[in-house]
Amino acid sequence: MTYKLIAFDGDDTLWHNEPLFRDAHIRLREMLSHYGDADTVNDRLYQAELANLSIYGYGITGFTLSMIETAIELSDKKISAAEIHELAEIGKSMLRAPTRLIEGAEDVLRHYAAHPDRKVVLITKGDLIAQQLKIERSGLESLFAGVEIVSEKDPLTYRNIFGRYGVEPSEAVMIGNSLKSDILPVLACGGSAIHIPYEITWVHEMVDQTEIDNDHFVTVESIAEVPESIEKLEEDLPAYGTVGSMENV
Repeated sequence: MTYKLIAFDGDDTLWHNEPLFRDAHIRLREMLSHYGDADTVNDRLYQAELANLSIYGYGITGFTLSMIETAIELSDKKISAAEIHELAEIGKSMLRAPTRLIEGAEDVLRHYAAHPDRKVVLITKGDLIAQQLKIERSGLESLFAGVEIVSEKDPLTYRNIFGRYGVEPSEAVMIGNSLKSDILPVLACGGSAIHIPYEITWVHEMVDQTEIDNDHFVTVESIAEVPESIEKLEEDLPAYGTVGSMENV
């Protein structure tokens, strides 16, 4: 059996994303250094992001508003209008930033896009407009059979997406950098997954990999290793039926 659907995450899997947030973190810590040390600023920002997820969702817009909220609250409203304006401009610059592809990503996508018996789908999470801009700037859009921009990545979301493309979870493999968003939900609904760790991981996405016990999961160092890993995973796939469940994640 071979996978009929090969899905890729976008941010920090196909293109660099987290460095933009890292640089914004650095500037925020500098700006608020009179009101708290680096750990305090980081913690207050993270708490603001968590509290705002249900309102703004994931992405740059929510992050920018959380930075502004953190600056106002941590400074006890002493932060200047000019500094708030600077934070807003940081957010805008993040949205305008060019999409920098991860080395080897385009080659792997072209490899699978050339196979008519496989569907290559992008499944990414975050701001709708921001994600659309990244995809357009990436130059990769024509290589996807479909693009799915979602507000959350959970087993039901993946199962519904796979269903829209006419495949069972057991016929799909997901490639991504986040264990929490790209790997565990796919394994939980019966799919396969390939983890490509990125150099920076948002604390909200951190998961202990040692807790994962699933024969249809593998970790690789770079996206260039994906084709070989898919071949090895396919060797162990049954001819029919599901390959996993919540019980063995």
